[in-house]
Amino acid sequence: MRQFFFARRLPAARHAQFLSKMKLHSTATQQYQTVTAYDADSVEFNAKTYQHSLMVLPEIAPVDWPVRRFEQLSAAHFAQIAGYSPDVVILGTGSKQQFVHPRLVQQLTSLRIGVECMDNQAACRTYNILMAEGRKVALALIMETA
Repeated sequence: MRQFFFARRLPAARHAQFLSKMKLHSTATQQYQTVTAYDADSVEFNAKTYQHSLMVLPEIAPVDWPVRRFEQLSAAHFAQIAGYSPDVVILGTGSKQQFVHPRLVQQLTSLRIGVECMDNQAACRTYNILMAEGRKVALALIMETA
């Protein structure tokens, strides 16, 4: 089931009531990489769909991340993320939450970069929240492929 991040429409009578009070302006997050939809097989950033593992920061377009399965993770994968100097890394581990071994993220930990592991859907939601708060967050998603 594909989920989208859109506000629920108000009933017509309530919509008319609030229409005159609504002030429209652009939000600060429009210039950043925002998750706009996701499902089990793909993720969408700013309305562009990706079906492979990737890494993204708010101000950096998604880049390929050469991880096809959680079991393939190595310290080198996290070293690639460290090069961007995020404050925190949200690791999407696929369709289920799995925890990475501490030795794999030792370089990040030594740089005081936190790593949080969660399933991809929770990772996408958490990334959007942290990004909207102005945090320098990296999202690394493992889109499991054969």
